This record gives sequence, C-alpha cells and structure tokens, in this order.
Amino acid sequence: MIDPDLTGRTALVTGSAKGIGRELLLALAERGASVAVHYNTSADAAADVADLAREHGVDVTTVQADVTDPDAVDELFATVEGCLGSVDVLVNNVGRFAPTHWEAIDFATWNAVMDTNFTATYLCSKRALDGMRETEWGRIVNVGYASADRLLVSPQNFPYFVAKAGVLMFTRMLAADTQDDGITVNAISPYVVENSEVFPDSLPRGRPAKFEDMCQAMLFFLEADSDYLSGQNVAVDGGWRPERV
Repeated sequence: MIDPDLTGRTALVTGSAKGIGRELLLALAERGASVAVHYNTSADAAADVADLAREHGVDVTTVQADVTDPDAVDELFATVEGCLGSVDVLVNNVGRFAPTHWEAIDFATWNAVMDTNFTATYLCSKRALDGMRETEWGRIVNVGYASADRLLVSPQNFPYFVAKAGVLMFTRMLAADTQDDGITVNAISPYVVENSEVFPDSLPRGRPAKFEDMCQAMLFFLEADSDYLSGQNVAVDGGWRPERV
C-alpha cells in the first residue's frame, strides 16, 4: 500500500467513529499523523477508534459535532487546533444515505442527506483553509460517488446523487481557488464498499471495494510527490461502467 510519511501532520476525518471513516483515520494514524476522531452520536465507537489509533504512537483526540451547523464546525476545529494543532489533512467523509424512492423520502431525511454530504463538505473545508494557507500546506480529500461525475441518477436515493455531484463540483472549484496556496483538493469516489447498506446483484471484479482500496486512493493524494495533483477524482469502483449502450 502507498505509504506517505505524515509525521508532524494533523488529520481530521469527519464521521470517523465507524465504517469507511474509521479505516481512513486509522490509515493516517499508522503513517504518523496526529488524528482527530470525529463523531456526532457514536461516542463509544469513537473512543474505541481513538484507542486503536493510539497504538500507533500518535496523539489522538475525539470530538463531537454536527458538521452541518456552522457554529458546531467552528467549535470542532477550535477543539482540534487546541489539542493537536492546525488541521493539515481534512477528509470529508461523513454523509447520510437514503436508498428509497425520492417521493417516499421525508423532508427531514432529504435535507439530512443533502446537508451531511454536501453542506458539511463545504463548511469543514472553508474552516480548514485559514490554517492551511498560513502554513502553505494542506490536503483535502472529499468522498464522492463513482457515477457522480457523469451526473447519472436514479429515482432511488436521488438526493444522495445530487449531493455527491455537488461534492465533485466543489472539489474542482476549490482546487482552482487554492492552487497558489500549497493546498490540494481531490476526491475518492466508491461504488459499493464492503460495509454498504445495499448490494447489487453483480459487482465489478466480483466484490465490493475493500476499506483498503479506499485507503490506497486517499494515501495516493497524500504522497509528497502528489503535490501537483489537484481537482482530481479517483473512482474506487473496480472498473464499474454504469452507462448502458
């Protein structure tokens, strides 16, 4: 696996108490980064992840926040900065999923899917920029979805598709807007991951993406020699081709 040296860096992964976020955070800790385990309601799970991260000999903190709330995001970053220092690596992972026909999704769930996937990415990235610009070094990695760059949609889970398309547009915009600041902004976009809620009848290469596949893509953008790569999206989908010809 790609193995960047992140000693001396501080990393924040949103939604890192469970699932993909948990594994991404542990991969960062394994490579020497001080890490902030973020959660909203899963305090016990966050504490368990923090204990695992400490086994790598790095500084670790846990922090609770609703990352769709601007004030909560500000407090989140202030806490991380106070405990670990300015955030150098931000992974925007948190995001709700609603595998239901769009007409059956209630309004609160619709907003939660849009806000946790897209608004949270915007709020956390914006808050991280001041520190990154001050040090002239920063890496933002957003979690997208494998067909979002093609604007392909389905009546099932529609707000998720919309939000992830927005995440990829935001990634490209922010990469252009930070090109003189020592910051790169990229995305990693899975199709089906080993912990996904819904599995199709067939999968590319006969399996879902493993957590290790997601970590590999993230670490690629954190390599020292990847500093010219910005505004890019890596589809972690095994060669999935959702178009029908």
